[in-house]
Amino acid sequence: MMQTVHNTIRAYWHELADAMEAMPFALVSQAATALLNCHQHGGVIFLVGNGGSAATASHFACDLAKGTRGPDGRPTLRVMALTDNVPLLTAWGNDTSYDRVFAEQLTALAHTGDTLVAISASGNSPNVLACVEAARQHGMTVIALTGQTGGKLRALADLAICVPSPSIEQVEDAHLMIAHSICVALRHELARHAATTAQDTVVYSYGGYAEYVPERTSGALAPASELLTATGRRRSPRSRRSAHILNEKEPLPLDLDVASEQTAVG
Repeated sequence: MMQTVHNTIRAYWHELADAMEAMPFALVSQAATALLNCHQHGGVIFLVGNGGSAATASHFACDLAKGTRGPDGRPTLRVMALTDNVPLLTAWGNDTSYDRVFAEQLTALAHTGDTLVAISASGNSPNVLACVEAARQHGMTVIALTGQTGGKLRALADLAICVPSPSIEQVEDAHLMIAHSICVALRHELARHAATTAQDTVVYSYGGYAEYVPERTSGALAPASELLTATGRRRSPRSRRSAHILNEKEPLPLDLDVASEQTAVG
């Protein structure tokens, strides 16, 4: 009996390793870049899933919100898992239907430029699909984490990562690994960006308060003498370094090599 158990467990791990070798890493990199761009433009990342995927959605949200923060303590990603508010889930489920428990939450919160991460091993969960439809109506970007075929979710998403395994357990394993790898990549990129812009930040003091301002107006370097407070009072720089002007429309680069991977998914 023990040998049979051992063989089953060993076979599971070997199958999981084979699936990991076949992962579409370029798509994982694109998903990380999309989340980074959502953060850069002030968007919110929402996550949904059922069962084990609900647990992954909550875990992923936790790691995105806290696990991407560097030692400088700067605010990082704005994240919300629609799986966490049990009273609201049961209220919508009772008053409408279980198919609407995520979509109704999202409809009240979504804005154009936000991102939805929809997690479904089958790709056919009705409440996840309804939430995706609501996201698309609000001009959101949709990233799907799903299984081998992708189900209906694959065609509805802007970016679908389909785990190449027929085992639902291994698909769920892979989804959490995708989440962790994205969080590590984002933490690295946010820290790298903070380091490269640290010397281009001016510290202003006025009214007894200090303010750290990476200026974001337009062109090149802004003379400190031209920078005013919101009330029109001139701010005095405590540092002689000029403020580097960043273009808000320019996405933060993600330092990942994806040239050799296929990048298109229906």
